[in-house]
Amino acid sequence: MKTKNLILSSLSLLIAGTAAAQTNTAPAVQTNTNSALVEFGARATDWEFTLGGSGATNNDFDNSLGGLNFSVGNYLTDSLEVSVRQSVNYSNGSGGNGASYDASTFVALDQHFGHDRFRPFVGVNFGGLYGDTTHDTWAAGVEAGMKFYVQPKTFLFALVNYAWTFDSGSKATDNFKDGAYLWSVGVGFSL
Repeated sequence: MKTKNLILSSLSLLIAGTAAAQTNTAPAVQTNTNSALVEFGARATDWEFTLGGSGATNNDFDNSLGGLNFSVGNYLTDSLEVSVRQSVNYSNGSGGNGASYDASTFVALDQHFGHDRFRPFVGVNFGGLYGDTTHDTWAAGVEAGMKFYVQPKTFLFALVNYAWTFDSGSKATDNFKDGAYLWSVGVGFSL
């Protein structure tokens, strides 16, 4: 329970930090040896590609797995991005049941804050879960994360998502408390 409260507190602090970052409206620039201005981050109509590792755990933190994920996104404005995320997870079942594979596909809408090297974001997503050990089902989630630009169009990212599953719209609110945390870290490129 303490771990769950710590994660929820961390998410609250991240969201509060992103709200504070929103007040910084001046774009960050860096000068190189030629005195040219360099802007960090994507702009409206830019495409984005990410590749990362992911993990998931149930809300009791007693059953976990790992996997790979990628996403393709497009910036509708300088700060609003729509993306499609695909993950493939592998687990080696207990009791000698062998390997199993599960996957998820989500569409996400994220609001980014600031134009510095460090760009926090918050968002929502909707999609599906399917695979060997997962009952094929719909899922929805809220998410928060950060991107740190190591080059003007190259960044490292971390993303935390709280997702809950449901078979029908009437079950969506009933299942919120039974959700799971999903996280991902990796590298991304704005094109």
